[in-house]
Amino acid sequence: MNGLLVAPIIVPFAAAALALLGRRRPLFQHVSALTVAAIHLVAGGWLLYQVHHQGIAVLQLGGWPAPFGIALVADHLSALMVLITGVVYGAVVVYSRAEISADDIRRGYYPLVHILVGGISGAFLTGDLFNLYVWFEVMLMASFALLVLGRTRAQIKGGVTYVVINLFATLLFLTGLGLVYGMTGTLNMAHLHLKLRAVANPGQVAAVSVLFLTAFGIKSGLFPLFFWLPASYHTPPVAVSAIFSGLLTKVGVYALIRTFTLLFPFDDNGVRELVLAAAALTMITGVLGAAAQSDIRRILSFHIISQVGYMILGLGLFTPLALAGAVFYLLHHIVVKANLFLISGLIRQRGGSFALNRIGGMYARGLVALLFFIPAFSLAGFPPLSGFWAKMILIRASLDSGQFALAGVAAAVGLLTVYSMTKIWNEAFWKPMPTTETAIVQNRVSIWMTAPVVALVLLTVCIGFWPEPFVQLARTAAEELLDPMAYVYTVVGEMR
Repeated sequence: MNGLLVAPIIVPFAAAALALLGRRRPLFQHVSALTVAAIHLVAGGWLLYQVHHQGIAVLQLGGWPAPFGIALVADHLSALMVLITGVVYGAVVVYSRAEISADDIRRGYYPLVHILVGGISGAFLTGDLFNLYVWFEVMLMASFALLVLGRTRAQIKGGVTYVVINLFATLLFLTGLGLVYGMTGTLNMAHLHLKLRAVANPGQVAAVSVLFLTAFGIKSGLFPLFFWLPASYHTPPVAVSAIFSGLLTKVGVYALIRTFTLLFPFDDNGVRELVLAAAALTMITGVLGAAAQSDIRRILSFHIISQVGYMILGLGLFTPLALAGAVFYLLHHIVVKANLFLISGLIRQRGGSFALNRIGGMYARGLVALLFFIPAFSLAGFPPLSGFWAKMILIRASLDSGQFALAGVAAAVGLLTVYSMTKIWNEAFWKPMPTTETAIVQNRVSIWMTAPVVALVLLTVCIGFWPEPFVQLARTAAEELLDPMAYVYTVVGEMR
């Protein structure tokens, strides 16, 4: 079973090589991408099934024992993230069949998407910090190329901002790696769990943890390090925006959760308070930024930031319920946010624009209106949709921890999210088409664009109406995070 760990990484990279061989054959690339996405999804589902029933899985590549070789590790959190990556991967590939132009395909769209997904899966499954750095670089190269694929002025401007800020995060990450290795002589995460506790100077460990917090905070879009995100995520094709919004920042959130539960558990050193403050400010600034926008994708981009704040709130509270809430929020948000970007493409297709002042009357397009309404108000936390349960768990965890101000912030940000979603609803769907604009574009929306949106909406409804299985998986993941000795023992065994 452990050999299955490499499949979510190897399969997309093999697909990238195959797509390069058929670079001038769009139909071949479409078909192969659909096949590979299906294989990745099945592999992710099977991996979660095996982890849930047989325990944490480890693959020591090349037969080298930890901490000397490369280890791939799957616990409940990483297996869940690989599975949800497969869900978004499949949805985006299906959507791309209708949206991505032949020119973008010839420029390497499909190979880049495969490489990006391979890098994301590698980041979720790696068991050592250096390879986490490698996967971050793979994602950075592929995502930058996807950002500027159309070669427009806005894409180049957003792409340059994106890559410069992320290279700065990489520099901080590498600095932290060097300091950690100098202190412990290892970069295997399970081994570091043991070694960092033996470091004589806890202040030095705390200082290094802040470096990791800053580096991964940039990757995830934490306050005040998020400004690169709304400058870039609205510029590429909708399919690219969807996979970015659903997965890229969540890799940063995953890295924060993994390192601050396994490597740097919060001591009485002020780091936990820093995380909680960053979470609150991220929620507030993100939702206020969204309220000030008048372009659908810009609004959605700012809401990525505010929603990341909820996930980091769960980490900062550092209780079983709070971490379960953070994991549940990750799963809910990846599905909902990726779908909202895909739906923005349907709105543009039928209305001709992303700008709210140039569209209207979309309520007459009944299916599009329904498909927007469900994930939009799930994001806002309307019961009984998935966002309601995610927010409720984190607010309850805040109250249980005595963090009443943070509970109030989380509730208030949810209300302001309702304002942004209602703004889109009123402007794009409810008001009539502006008289200064031409009539609503009559192009029929392709089934390739509608089908993945419908599938993700149904998944959102399932999570909302039947949350118990997802909550239980999140609780199991939280228990493993708070008591990581099973993870450590599975990777390094009796070694000390």
